[in-house]
Amino acid sequence: MKNAYTNSKRILFLHPNFPAQFRHLATALAKDDNYQVVFGTNRQEGTIPGVFKAIYEPSRTAAPQTHHYVRNLENAVLTGQGVYRIAEQLKAQGFIPDIIYGHSGWGPTLFMKEIFPKAELLCFFEWFYHARGSDADFDPSEPLSADDLCRIRVKNSPILIDLYSCDRGLSPTNWQRQQFPPEYHSKITVCHDGIDTNYFQPNPGAKLVLPRINLDLSHVSELVTYVGRGMEPYRGFPQFMEAVALIQQQRPNCHVVVVGEDRVAYGKTLADGKTYKQLMLEKLDLDLSRLHFTGLLPYHEYLQVLQASSAHIYLTRPFVLSWSMMEAMSTGCLLIASNTPPVLEMIRDGKNGLLVDFFSPQQIVDKVNEALDNSQDMMAIRTAARKTIVKNYDLETLLPQHLDWLLGKKTSLKSHGFGR
Repeated sequence: MKNAYTNSKRILFLHPNFPAQFRHLATALAKDDNYQVVFGTNRQEGTIPGVFKAIYEPSRTAAPQTHHYVRNLENAVLTGQGVYRIAEQLKAQGFIPDIIYGHSGWGPTLFMKEIFPKAELLCFFEWFYHARGSDADFDPSEPLSADDLCRIRVKNSPILIDLYSCDRGLSPTNWQRQQFPPEYHSKITVCHDGIDTNYFQPNPGAKLVLPRINLDLSHVSELVTYVGRGMEPYRGFPQFMEAVALIQQQRPNCHVVVVGEDRVAYGKTLADGKTYKQLMLEKLDLDLSRLHFTGLLPYHEYLQVLQASSAHIYLTRPFVLSWSMMEAMSTGCLLIASNTPPVLEMIRDGKNGLLVDFFSPQQIVDKVNEALDNSQDMMAIRTAARKTIVKNYDLETLLPQHLDWLLGKKTSLKSHGFGR
């Protein structure tokens, strides 16, 4: 930890992952000698120049005998306890933060007002859980039990403690802010992390060649792409795969590239232990010579996938919006997306993207056919998609505003949104 700047403002970031949503903020602050930056995290990997990492570790996980309604709360308390112990060490070394900014829900911020009562506590509020009206009851084929209803209500416990304790909070989109109890809306500002539009930009005529994984699609004229952290129903993976089977039947020259890990990042896993990828490959008749699973890709290869895309499919339940959708828009992809609330905050059908029913593989296919058959006519939609991100969600514009908010300076951000 740097000690040369005793008069510097001290910032403590808290997030189980590193650097996650705080990457740009921590990087910018660490470059300025007026700030001393510490990042409390559970993740050993990764560094940011000038940022001191303080690794915390819960003493255990929730006990098997703990009632399943409160296991999430017990894990959050154990995390908060682990962070408290690290905070004691920082305090003993002379680091007493002026500002603490942590991700709410996992528990790292729970006890910060106890050890640092004079610090301003800021929380990143990504999601508030509801049994009705958002993600949990979205799929009619998955009805909720009484246990589900009660468990989901209790799951908000650590978030509610943070809502009460924090001085200020932030959500990345209006839709996500709207999920929180109205009585706390006055505490929550809307500001997206921001998209690096200088990096995610179009490359007209690009072809996809990734030598590292022996993927050469330089001969392909029709390329449909899909990106996700995992492959799961929350991001419409089963419907996407059903659409792929139909696309392959109708378009013999079309190739499909899927970026992401064969796992569930959000939602439930299958009871039999199979992955959703395994399930769909067994269920559907697919030409695997035209279906390419890349796994996770480094940023420069992921960018090449987006730049070469003829049509990019993004599906989501009413849930947290993926960075990948906005990065695809910034890259000028022709977006075919589900007409669900988080998407509707960004996309106007036929203007800057094409919208489909989440549950209709046939609608997805129809839009893909429309897109591929009228590629020149779609250029205006691609251009408008990028303009949407450049105008409203550009990192160069939002980062200074985000920093002003973090530091308590006057900012152009408004609690009811921005840019539109």
